Amino acid sequence: MEIIQKIIQLNEVNFSYQKNRPLLSGLSLQLDPGHIYGLLGRNGEGKSTLLKLIAGLVFPQKGSIDVLGFEARKRRLQMLQDIYFFPEELPVFNLTVRELEKIYAPFYPQFSIEQFNHYLKEFDIPDKNWNLSRLSFGQKKKVMIAFGLATNTKIMLMDEPTNGLDIPSKGQFRRIIASTLEANRCLLISTHQVRDLDSLIDSIIIMDEHEIVFSEPIDVITDKLSFKVYDTNEKDDSVIYSEDNLRGYYQVRENRNHEDSKLDIELLFNAILANKKRIKNIF
Repeated sequence: MEIIQKIIQLNEVNFSYQKNRPLLSGLSLQLDPGHIYGLLGRNGEGKSTLLKLIAGLVFPQKGSIDVLGFEARKRRLQMLQDIYFFPEELPVFNLTVRELEKIYAPFYPQFSIEQFNHYLKEFDIPDKNWNLSRLSFGQKKKVMIAFGLATNTKIMLMDEPTNGLDIPSKGQFRRIIASTLEANRCLLISTHQVRDLDSLIDSIIIMDEHEIVFSEPIDVITDKLSFKVYDTNEKDDSVIYSEDNLRGYYQVRENRNHEDSKLDIELLFNAILANKKRIKNIF
């Protein structure tokens, strides 16, 4: 199987919904296959818009977006058949699960009915005759996630997929997503629920002030930074960020001694927003 390189490439992309109010400016990003990327940022940073730009649903005013070797704005059939976009706000379907499969599955050449059935079972959706309009928000999400994974597209774009899922369903989501990653597949997940994904994603992208200020694999992050709890708030020049907690002081430090530590994504996010310049110098 030939592995595609640079599955998504954005170069100096500008975008705005309103004239003279830029949402994204000079945004550049490269995403490679075989990774699950977590896209983080405060509300209004443009995360959802970034996903829509990649999917060809909105078009940049400046710059280029290359997806699977195609210009995204041209929405070539070959590109669209290999992208599944999972929006935060789900469309309203007055269809049964079986009718959803019959109508929309033919658009995706690699769709697997066997996988769809398997994922539905994993998500505790036992009956394809259930009508989507009568399901709870969380159940609808599970059906659409199962459908998306069964498309076997090379790119999956997911906007807040765990919102509305209960605790057992979030565990199911992590397990199923992890099992679907292949060398030619790229998943980009935008989320505020970082605790839901901290054992799943392998690369982190952070947006601030409508720009990408950080994009690194987790193994590189934990090689260069340490995340630990200390009894006192003593600070030396290795400390980048510190915050008080019931257990003590959570700190992000330069990992000068290459110690092992578990990445704390929330702590990393806060450290980057508080000290972008120093983090940039380290990486």
